[in-house]
Amino acid sequence: MSDRRILEAFWETRERGMVVLARDWTDVTKVPPLRLDPGKKPLKLIRRVSPLVFGRRAGYCMNGTEVVFILWPLYYPNLDWEDETLYVGGDFNGWTEAVGKPEWQMFRETHDGQGCLVLRVPSERCLLHGPMRFKFVTAEKRWQELPEQATNRVQDGDFTNYQLEPERTGLHLFHFWPEEPHGILGRESLAWVEDWGWETCPITNSEYLLSLGTTRPLGALVEPERTTFRLFAPRASCVTACLYAELGGPLTQALEMQRQDDDCWEAVVPQNLHGYYYDFRVEGENIHGTRLFDPAMRILDPYALATVSRTGPGIVLDPARWPAPNRCFMAPAWHDLVIVEAHVRDLLAHAPIELTPVERRGFKGLTKWLRDPDCYLRDLGVNAVELMPVQEFDSVRPDEYHWGYMTVDYFAPAGAYATEPERGTQVEEFREMIEAFHDVNLAVILDVVYNHVGEPNHLLGIDKYYYFNCDREGVLSNWSGCGNDLRTNTPMGRRLIIESLSHLVRAYDVDGFRFDLADLVGVATLKEIETALKALKPSIILIAEPWSFKGHIGHALRHTGYSSWNDGFREFITQYILGQGNAEGLRYYLTGSAGNLALWPAQTVNYVQSHDDRAWIDRITENSWHRGDRPTHNDIRRHHLMAAILLAALGIPMFAQGQDFLHSKQGVHNTYLRGDLNALDYRRIAEFPGTNEYFRHWIQFRLSPAGKLFRQDRHPAPGFFGHFGAEGTSAVAMLYNANFSQGPERLLFAVNPHGHPVTMDTFELNPAEFMQIADHERFHADGLDHALFSWHRGKLELPAMSVGLWRHVVAKA
Repeated sequence: MSDRRILEAFWETRERGMVVLARDWTDVTKVPPLRLDPGKKPLKLIRRVSPLVFGRRAGYCMNGTEVVFILWPLYYPNLDWEDETLYVGGDFNGWTEAVGKPEWQMFRETHDGQGCLVLRVPSERCLLHGPMRFKFVTAEKRWQELPEQATNRVQDGDFTNYQLEPERTGLHLFHFWPEEPHGILGRESLAWVEDWGWETCPITNSEYLLSLGTTRPLGALVEPERTTFRLFAPRASCVTACLYAELGGPLTQALEMQRQDDDCWEAVVPQNLHGYYYDFRVEGENIHGTRLFDPAMRILDPYALATVSRTGPGIVLDPARWPAPNRCFMAPAWHDLVIVEAHVRDLLAHAPIELTPVERRGFKGLTKWLRDPDCYLRDLGVNAVELMPVQEFDSVRPDEYHWGYMTVDYFAPAGAYATEPERGTQVEEFREMIEAFHDVNLAVILDVVYNHVGEPNHLLGIDKYYYFNCDREGVLSNWSGCGNDLRTNTPMGRRLIIESLSHLVRAYDVDGFRFDLADLVGVATLKEIETALKALKPSIILIAEPWSFKGHIGHALRHTGYSSWNDGFREFITQYILGQGNAEGLRYYLTGSAGNLALWPAQTVNYVQSHDDRAWIDRITENSWHRGDRPTHNDIRRHHLMAAILLAALGIPMFAQGQDFLHSKQGVHNTYLRGDLNALDYRRIAEFPGTNEYFRHWIQFRLSPAGKLFRQDRHPAPGFFGHFGAEGTSAVAMLYNANFSQGPERLLFAVNPHGHPVTMDTFELNPAEFMQIADHERFHADGLDHALFSWHRGKLELPAMSVGLWRHVVAKA
């Protein structure tokens, strides 16, 4: 135990701070001898913090001979704590060995009118020898990361744990009140003053800084006869707005912005500056734990509506000069969606349409192609496109291939996809592209990245600690794997996200969003996003990639209005098609992942391939080196089985671009900078016409009235599904509407992933009442000319690596 009398001190508000002592203060007759330094000024008030408040932060407190473990839900926003079973695991009980043992399970209690999870354990069972480490863990053995508020965190290599210490039981925390309110740029210390002398401890801004915010409109705000510039920069000592009448020209005006009482900086020019260029310079004191403020750094306004490039400058735009978007389009209901994930340049690189080189790289070219009746996206038959990121990202050159997952400005469409980014044409060209999608009845879902930012990191230049998760030494956390994690739970971090998303809906009529690494965005912020966007557009489509390197929030999102990418579906179907799955798992995914990921079917986005990793044909190919570009007969057969399963499963099906014509990345695992491998080669449609036609007919059937049994808006009641199988195999036959609860139509779907035929009993089903409309090569809604399947007297034989779909054609007597 440290001999220091004060471990740490921090401001919680302008009027109050908290001090953490090195050990319990047990003298109830007086408070610790604390003063405010410099000057050893007396404090207005010092008051002991409730042990419960300590317990919320530290995960434990002590009550006599008991250790009370406390999980406070406010500090664990990504945990579905009402449904999850939680345990305490640590040095004293073997960590994961505690899972499943009743004596280490936490139970709900109510304190201060709020629910929490609590476990009370005799001290002798926990305090075995000195400090003990512990953590909270779910029944599925998912360890819960510590909240930033924990004052007793210890680092053990790559892991962070709570530390339970006999000398700090909850009697070592005090609130203190200064005579005058604290200023954000103040540099006070807390002094422990006694007869022999004193020791001091700096008071950090920590929680106080993170609570700051403003409600003023931000950015470059244009009115008929004036332009106002505003930037939130709480710890800046000086902010300058630099204006340029011409791009590349000399500085036209440097405006010294004035700090407002809410830490917002403001400057006003009595002129409409539409078309001007601007950026900011931010100065501040370089103290421990913050970025070195660089007054020479040209900082792009985080609210800039357009920018010339990743480095800026921003372009002043008058929204009054923009045409209002045509809002006649209505996106399909979620359970009716069929999505294709696509990249602007991958679609255009080899598109068989006449385009200039500049048009072929962006929004204008895609608009032209969408208006061509032979456009690939229109032929495919999907009704929604999920575009990989199109907000301004950190490509260095306009012609550089980039996936776009390193966003630098959330309001601005990507200048690299514009014909003249220096003139801000990306704004109008992006709006026209969205309108073109809508004109051909395609909803537009944007892939957005709010978990980290790209380079240059302009937010880092404004305030590192406010906008990014850091440890106590100021080192950026990196659960995104991209070098930084955006702090999304501050007032202005959350506001930046919500207002940029709202802008994309208002200005461009975007239909929905897919949130990259949504675990790092956080359930609390995602809920606020949902509330704000549904107020703007009730039909908004919200999809989460529910994981990160830190954790997985799929379970917690069940009680929200988000759908989740289903990574379990992706991995299971890949193994199942190779004959390594099981019938029970396939039935689970065909019926919509009910009970775990999805409370309603469309809450699961079913897919086997996205932009990441290898192309699916490369993953499952029989060829060496994952080279699926020359697929074998079995590769193609398995590809068809996958497509049929994906389109027969309840939920939202999503394809990756080119899956319908066996697009391959030639076995390369990570292609984020490989435009040559990602660009779609449409000649493969003619090379593999059967596969392309198979996909298109399945999509067409699913979206037709006859395919409505695959498109459930809620989990059907028991009896809707009938299941058949063959013992010792993973083959499955699934009967939809088995109980006729949804009318006289029924569908029978069967799949055999094995390399040998399988026979299964179909019991009371009469083959004469069913017409086969699809197998693993063909799809004809009016019935196949000749069936490859043998089905007589309740015995259905499935050929090797086969799939079949039958429609019920005779009503049951």
